[in-house]
Amino acid sequence: MHFVKTESTLRQRRGLLDGGSVDGLVEENPKVTTALLLAAGMGYRLRPITNDAPKCLTEINGDSILERLVRCLQLNGIDKLVVVVGHMQESIRNFFEESSTSLKVEFVLNPDYLTTNNIYSLWLARESIREPFLLIESDLLFDASLLAPMLSPNKIAVSPIEKWMNGTTVTLDYSGQVKAFHSSVDRGRETGSRPFKTVNMYSLSLSSWKQVEKRLELYISSGRVQDYYEAVFTEMVSEGALSFKAVTFDPRRWYEVDTLSDLGEAERLFPARFKSPSSQSPTFR
Repeated sequence: MHFVKTESTLRQRRGLLDGGSVDGLVEENPKVTTALLLAAGMGYRLRPITNDAPKCLTEINGDSILERLVRCLQLNGIDKLVVVVGHMQESIRNFFEESSTSLKVEFVLNPDYLTTNNIYSLWLARESIREPFLLIESDLLFDASLLAPMLSPNKIAVSPIEKWMNGTTVTLDYSGQVKAFHSSVDRGRETGSRPFKTVNMYSLSLSSWKQVEKRLELYISSGRVQDYYEAVFTEMVSEGALSFKAVTFDPRRWYEVDTLSDLGEAERLFPARFKSPSSQSPTFR
């Protein structure tokens, strides 16, 4: 495994989407090969498990959520991983030290994880992201095959709503573009459109990320460090300053682990010795 300690540079084949340019380079639909994993939080709702380990190291049928995530990323050609750490950060660092993944891994520390939310973790990662990237949260389980359509910029993973789901939803237009974000209370009722649950996974082009960075700066400088980053996405989509095309995840093939009651269902959906049906999993010691 390679650890990257310096700021990443723009690669020639990872330029801007849709005719944008950086330093004279023009790219169309570059494949995303960098992922940003937000893993700084306490995971309060998984106590007492998270008293002794970060949430992403919770085991599901013998494999941690983080191990499963890394397998899925590597199987889909991700070669660089930026991880924002906070709560029990050494356990996450040790996981990567002890694994034999070939991912280039860079850590970003959120020292204020006790008093901030994921918007602050995303903002802290800004110096490490200078290419199109996949934004993903560290409590997700999903089949590796679902990830491929997300690896072109400006996508959002969404799912038909099941009873167990809560949190942010979106409504889509006829072409699958996000029209609006909604809180779980709204559930799209005000618009009359069918809502979809967000999976907390997004891909962003470099040009989109630059615009998001500017908006993040406004939020952080005004002290809004306890917001969710979806507040920024909601605002920018409503203004037409940001767009996402939906990629639909089958609700039987992904799961979000938030509470102790989630563990049983997660173990039912994701059996032991998780492997992609079509690919060889990376080896972990």
